[in-house]
Amino acid sequence: MIRFRFVDEHRNAQGVKRMCDVLGWDRSGYYTWHANKEARQEKADAEEDLARRVRDIHTGSRGAYGARRITRKLHQQGHVVNHKRVARIMREREISGVTRRKSRCLTKQDRAAPPAPDLILRDFTAPMPGLRLVGDITYLPTAEG
Repeated sequence: MIRFRFVDEHRNAQGVKRMCDVLGWDRSGYYTWHANKEARQEKADAEEDLARRVRDIHTGSRGAYGARRITRKLHQQGHVVNHKRVARIMREREISGVTRRKSRCLTKQDRAAPPAPDLILRDFTAPMPGLRLVGDITYLPTAEG
C-alpha cells in the first residue's frame, strides 16, 4: 500500500511508531506489510513470467490468439492458469487478438425479385384509427427463410 511505502521510505528519519501515531495508521499493519514484501515480489515476478509467456504465444500466433486460446496453449504447456487472469494480463499490457476471418453477410438481397407492392401508395395518413395498419415483419423467421 502507498501509505506503508511512505512509512518505509521515511522510517530512518522519524521512526515507525511516531509516524503511525501522527498519521493515525495501524503500526501492526505496517509490520505485516513489511513482512510480506518478499511474497509480493515473488508474486510480481511470477506475473511478469506469465506475461512474457502470454506475449510469446501471442507473437507466435501472429497476433491472432485471444485470451481463451492463449489459456488453452498454456494448459497444453503444463501451466495452470485461469482465462480471466490471462485476459487481465493482456488488457493491462494492451495485447489483443485479431480476427482474420472475412466478415460475411447473412442477409442477401435478391436483386431479381420484384419489390413488394405498395398497396397504400405511400399515404400513411388515416381518417380514423385502425383504418390503415402498416408494419415491417421481415425480422420474423419463417419456414421459407
